Order: sequence, then C-alpha cells, then structure tokens
Amino acid sequence: MGCLFVIFAGLFPRAADIILWIARPQMFLAPFNGNWFWPLLGILFLPFTTLMYVLLWTPGVGLVGFDWFWLIIAVFLDISHWASSAYANRDRMPGYVPA
Repeated sequence: MGCLFVIFAGLFPRAADIILWIARPQMFLAPFNGNWFWPLLGILFLPFTTLMYVLLWTPGVGLVGFDWFWLIIAVFLDISHWASSAYANRDRMPGYVPA
C-alpha cells in the first residue's frame, strides 16, 4: 500500500498538468502566451511548479503578491525531488567512494 501511495504522489503533478491541458487548453496555455514548448518542458522537469503557475496566474495581471510565495514553494518542492533522487542513488555512480 505504501508503494502505491508513492507512485501516485510521484505521478500526481504530471498527471494533473496533462489532464488540465487536455480539459482546458486555453486556461493551461494562457500563462505561456499560447506557446506549447514551455509547458511541455515544465511538465518534464518542474511539474509541480508548472501546475502552480497555471493555477495562480491571473489573466491580464499575472502573478502578484502572495502568489510568488506559493510559486517559490513549488520550485523548492520540485528541486528537492530532484535532489533527493540524486542523494538516494549516489552509490550507483561509478567511481563514487562514500566518505
């Protein structure tokens, strides 16, 4: 059961981004001026940040005030995900000698 929870937690931001993109393409692409390239990169590398950016973005205004705090938290969560994966797999690197 714990493994299933981890799988769903890891896939949630990407799945939510893709479902939102399919269900409401104008809402999803509006923060990126209709460009599909940046959201695609966001889904691949910073999925939670992309999801928060799309949800917090206000048409004609952008991000204001406390929205930036939530976006910074999302960036921190995405970066911590990459860092924890690197730390967990550090002994798999050839030539790595633990201290």
